[in-house]
Amino acid sequence: MPHDRLDATLAGHVAGLQEAGTAKGAETVVVGASAPDGTRGPRFELAGQGDRQFIRMNSNSYLGMGLHGDVIGAEEATAARFGAGPGAVRFISGTYDTHLRLEASLAGFHGRDAGMIFSAAYTAILGTITSLVTKETVLISDALNHNCIINAMRLSRPVGKAIYPHLDYAALEEAIVAAKGTAKRALVVTDGVFSMRGDHAELDHIMDIARCHDDAFEDNCVVVVDDSHGVGAFGPSGRGTEEYCNSAPVDILVGTLGKALGVNGGYVVGSDALIDFLRESAPMYIYSNPITPAEAAAANKSVQILDSPEGMRLLENLRALTARFQQGLLALGLETIPGDHPVVPLMLRDTDRTHATVKHLFANGVLATGLAFPVVPRGDEEIRFQVNADHTEGDIDTVLGILESFNE
Repeated sequence: MPHDRLDATLAGHVAGLQEAGTAKGAETVVVGASAPDGTRGPRFELAGQGDRQFIRMNSNSYLGMGLHGDVIGAEEATAARFGAGPGAVRFISGTYDTHLRLEASLAGFHGRDAGMIFSAAYTAILGTITSLVTKETVLISDALNHNCIINAMRLSRPVGKAIYPHLDYAALEEAIVAAKGTAKRALVVTDGVFSMRGDHAELDHIMDIARCHDDAFEDNCVVVVDDSHGVGAFGPSGRGTEEYCNSAPVDILVGTLGKALGVNGGYVVGSDALIDFLRESAPMYIYSNPITPAEAAAANKSVQILDSPEGMRLLENLRALTARFQQGLLALGLETIPGDHPVVPLMLRDTDRTHATVKHLFANGVLATGLAFPVVPRGDEEIRFQVNADHTEGDIDTVLGILESFNE
């Protein structure tokens, strides 16, 4: 075989990951899902688990839109009208009216001039940052930003890069000041909500700092925010970290259609000039098929529901369930990080205990994600629970009871 030595090298790499405990391992395969029913939230069936049903506490579907009848109906009707796929990249023949309606809805929802959709939020960040970075740009990033931002910075070729300690805004300002005179353009990049811990960037403070030093850069000090975990899950009306912080609109906002909105894809909203530029410059947009017309219709229906009285009820329920779960953890004498976002970390601070707790939860019908050393620093081991609006109080209490039984 001409690739036998390569295969051996690749297999050795995977074996090394497994030995270090950092391999992702076999994926859980979902073979069935049932919608919420009265006092019971959605349940999921897994390959190899027979007819056992699981409560999913590791899903980004914060509003439960993926199982919403109107969202499913919009997707099915549009697939029947246009077919299963887009047929081509958008500038050839792959733009549909549902794509345009979704982009207009997203821009309107966020109060921006325009928006454009990508195949994923990951590619939206890659396409946006790499297209905006020139040899006269400095990139400044929070130390705990998502992997998509990290890789966008790696792929870019700025004149300089700076990483400031997590949520350390004095260090952020120092990095901006240090970049003066070295770059025409500064890009300050941050997550809105940090997905591992559920904490958030103080966007009002970041915007104040950026505006204070904006005149030092010919092309501005531009704030770019990936609020994929914030939009639809954070803020009084679900408009994300901007709304929660009562911040001025950030310069460039990236979001996802695949978390709270329950579908697939990513997007960016901003000025007309920005969107026109990205349509002509972002290779991840130009050369990749878009989400399907049916997915666009489903996502647009989710935006409409979110921006309605029903959406407000879903958000209120999400906040109440999140508070119930946090308070329940504290009542059990367990540690969490306070916050209003539905990512609720259970800080166990021990690798063996984290693995054992995840196994106990699984054995009792709960899906949860453990983050242990060496994936996180020793002493920061946790289980990342994610509350969804289609969970019920009974679901929350069931999970708390299972945790209590492990700790007895």
